[in-house]
Amino acid sequence: MKNKFKYINREISWLQFNARVLQEATDENVPLLERLRFIGIFSNNLDEFFRVRYATVQRIVFAGKSGKRALYGMEARLLLEQITNIVIEQQSESLEIIREIQLKLEDNGIFIIKEHQVSENQEEFIKNYFTEVVSPALMTFMLDDLEQFPHLKDKAAYLAVKLTLDQNHVDYDDEGKEKLFALIEIPDSIDRFVVLPKDNQGREYIILLDDLIRYCMDQIFSIFNYKEASAHMIKITRDAALDIDNDFKKSFIEKISKSVYLRREGDPVRFVYDKKIDPDTLVFLMNKMQIDDTDSIIPGGRYHNRRDYMKFPSLGHKELTYNPIKPLPVKGLDINGSIFKNIANKDFLLYAPYQSFSYIIKFLREAALDPKVKTIKITIYRLSSVSHIASSLINAAKNGKEVTVQIELQARFDEANNIEYAEALQEEGVKLIFGVPGLKVHCKTCLIERLEAGKTKRYGFISTGNFNESTAKVYTDYTLFTSNVSILKDLNKVFNFFEINYKVNSYKHLIVSPHYSRKKFSQLIAREIENKKEGKVAYIRIKVNSITDYSMIDKLYEASNAGVQIDLIVRGMCCLIPGQSGMSENIKAISIVDKFLEHPRMYIFANGGDNKVFISSSDWMRRNLDRRVEVTCPIFDEEIKSQIIDTFDICWTDNVKARVLNEKQDNTYVVNDQPKNRSQVSMYNYYKDRLG
Repeated sequence: MKNKFKYINREISWLQFNARVLQEATDENVPLLERLRFIGIFSNNLDEFFRVRYATVQRIVFAGKSGKRALYGMEARLLLEQITNIVIEQQSESLEIIREIQLKLEDNGIFIIKEHQVSENQEEFIKNYFTEVVSPALMTFMLDDLEQFPHLKDKAAYLAVKLTLDQNHVDYDDEGKEKLFALIEIPDSIDRFVVLPKDNQGREYIILLDDLIRYCMDQIFSIFNYKEASAHMIKITRDAALDIDNDFKKSFIEKISKSVYLRREGDPVRFVYDKKIDPDTLVFLMNKMQIDDTDSIIPGGRYHNRRDYMKFPSLGHKELTYNPIKPLPVKGLDINGSIFKNIANKDFLLYAPYQSFSYIIKFLREAALDPKVKTIKITIYRLSSVSHIASSLINAAKNGKEVTVQIELQARFDEANNIEYAEALQEEGVKLIFGVPGLKVHCKTCLIERLEAGKTKRYGFISTGNFNESTAKVYTDYTLFTSNVSILKDLNKVFNFFEINYKVNSYKHLIVSPHYSRKKFSQLIAREIENKKEGKVAYIRIKVNSITDYSMIDKLYEASNAGVQIDLIVRGMCCLIPGQSGMSENIKAISIVDKFLEHPRMYIFANGGDNKVFISSSDWMRRNLDRRVEVTCPIFDEEIKSQIIDTFDICWTDNVKARVLNEKQDNTYVVNDQPKNRSQVSMYNYYKDRLG
């Protein structure tokens, strides 16, 4: 391998993925309000990045280690500096994009106003709204005389207030003081965007809650004699790592609950402030908070927590949002009949959101009522806040079924939600399993046993995505419904492993992490290399969220050097460098970011002309291969095999929303002379045509 550098740093690659999200906010072909929402997604992603990835690198620095091995040759401290520089640049770009979008909104009669732009007609509404809705929810801290600085919440934004006192009318308690400092916590229980009454020309107005509070400062600080007040936003991001105690007397739910609670006390990893803040206010805060130059201090714009833009009101302007799609039925799978009867005869593939997620709910509802169903086993990673999945399982338990739920309490940022559902399920008699020591359970599977003619017959489904009604509307994911004896026999062994995890099972068809995935995928790549040498058809086609595992990347480099053509569709992190002479010249890679989040994992191996096709819950990351329970399922049905290959082809030929992944990481769009193909539109049409 001639190249000095074989891999792209994982954290830098992630930031370039988020840059692709930001590109959607710049795309004039994206509806205007959706562009704002992509700003929200960009901001939310960045928050999670600092809470997890940045915090990890920072811990390496604080431990006095270089982290060169873990970070592939890059000093941890230098990496933190590089991340900060990239983020500052991206934040600056995002502010410019917001300004551009706001101007275009004004062209459409929608005005986002600041506190100094409030008209006389709007004043009464704003003051009443503040008194009745906002003021009761406000938390305000006068900082000067506090012995201990208040604890700042991780997800909250604050207005840092400086009151310049009127020396001619100073209160006796404030003698000698020229200014006072305060913090106002922006309440997250109130919509960030306050819709004001239309004017007599039908124009619409929105004021951010932050500016509404600024407008009503006199009502907050009326007891102080001040002549001037300034308020600038600040925000803290904290390390999101869970510190799980080892008290054997406590249940696992108790341990996770306590750990989630203590996460609030995590070390700060990022301090963001309005770059127009008064210098003395900034110095006062940094001294009080004991923040110094070793922390990530990022100057930003007037507003933080821009993730709230994901919920920007549509105001009835359908022309400024994406047209909703009506989920299609799955051909041959009768939503009104018995799903068991359908899949007893053949396998079916569901591809949400193009096709309806309701089939999964229907399957569980039917199982809950069917007197022949005896047991239901399911893995749960992230549930919707209102989950029909959970209610179906409770319904089944109430009907006397033996229901076993493997629920992952450590699904990052969904721990509290999963704990709440775990307790509800447990109260209703559902048997809960809380994972395997040292491993997260990330696979998405369900196994149902039904008594037919005195014998037990198994049914089930295996998915690439979470059983979550909310995300199923915006995440693309495959679900395979099957009664295949061989697959479900292996799946039963997976559920046995959850309960008896000192025993490593062998699997004939499923590829299961952490014991077999790395080895099996390596063997599949090796077979393509051998087939190429023997003059047989040889190629590898992969669609995943991330490829970061260096040993798997090396295997792909080896296959490329042997002449195997490799096509990669990687939505997020890609540490592999495609198209490099002597290393990866036979590897091409693209990334698609569009209306829906590309979430399915699929693997296609030519296998000498007899394609091996898999769907999976697993990316090619070390955690998926070595530290999680993942299931990769082979597709045996030839029609479904063809579907998956077709859907890969549709994505691979995207020349509207596909970006080229390369060494430069410049996120250039795929450009060619082929007819325009926006894959997510083409995918819907593909499944619609199949119904004909």
